[in-house]
Amino acid sequence: MSSHPLVPVARTRVKLAVCAALTVVAVTAGLPAWTVAALALTSIAIPVAVLLAGGAPLLWELLLPPFGDRTEGGLAHTPEERDRLVT
Repeated sequence: MSSHPLVPVARTRVKLAVCAALTVVAVTAGLPAWTVAALALTSIAIPVAVLLAGGAPLLWELLLPPFGDRTEGGLAHTPEERDRLVT
């Protein structure tokens, strides 16, 4: 089996953040307890599933995104493109 996860960790990190934020919103909005419980359990289940699927290193990657050059995969311009845009 490949050492790469089937679903990118960044995508899973976004889903975890959304579930956690929705849990907070549900609590503050006073939604029914079963809704809050479902959201909270989903927020807990995501890291557990990542741990079971990829072990502690993948869990750490989920919870603590790697620092470094963030221009590699985003919409940032290359140095050559920046030079052309400035001139």
